[in-house]
Amino acid sequence: MELREVAIGYRSRSRRRPRHELVLARGLTATARPGRLTALLGPNGSGKSTLLRTVCGLQPALHGRVLVNGTDVASVAPADLAKSVAVVLTERVDSGFLNVREIIALGRTPHLGISARMSAADHEVVQWALEVTGTAALADRLGGELSDGQRQRVMTARALAQQPRLLILDEPTSFLDVPSRVELLDLLARLAREQNLAVLVSTHELELALRLADDVWLLPGHDPATPGEQSLITGAPREVATHIGAAFDRGRLRFDPQTLQFAVTTRGASATS
Repeated sequence: MELREVAIGYRSRSRRRPRHELVLARGLTATARPGRLTALLGPNGSGKSTLLRTVCGLQPALHGRVLVNGTDVASVAPADLAKSVAVVLTERVDSGFLNVREIIALGRTPHLGISARMSAADHEVVQWALEVTGTAALADRLGGELSDGQRQRVMTARALAQQPRLLILDEPTSFLDVPSRVELLDLLARLAREQNLAVLVSTHELELALRLADDVWLLPGHDPATPGEQSLITGAPREVATHIGAAFDRGRLRFDPQTLQFAVTTRGASATS
């Protein structure tokens, strides 16, 4: 997936200002490559969710192009795009009375014909998604009975059942305890390598993401005096780590790019958090 001079934000729907644009960031140029986990980092309000929604075609780019497999997502029908791009958003999905296997089977929908009936090959893909995400033991459990960590694994399995080339997750570690956060991000890094997937995940788990991700995109947040002027900082985790402090340091909280950890400064010294 490639961004080419992309501007993200919103267009006004007001009749008084029909051409007005609220630009959150512009000039975004980056690539998410197969076999690699790319972490999207940035402060609250920096535009991470808006960027992800733009990448997967849920809202249009204000300017520039988003390419998936060399094709502009703006020119692809949603049903066709779903065969290449799978998305796990922050909103919790009401699974009703579906069990885990049935939830994951919903990921096959873009590939089904008019009859919407699954073939033996489709069932094999669902079983594969259960196994690679470690959710096979939950196959007969109802969705409403799952813990937050289990639910996120199931939603990831459903996305994998689409057999995408690009997997996008928006804050997948929200609501999870610390061990579950580590397990999920480690799973995503492993899936990227083993399945040759391009995985793009936004997260507030900075320290963990910098240790597990192959590449990092940083939206540093914008100055209210110059809205829309921010752009992406991209590179390997150690390269981007030098810019983390400018985006996230608050008060006595400081990020150390050498240890990849935050520390609380006290009287000129520091204590690792």
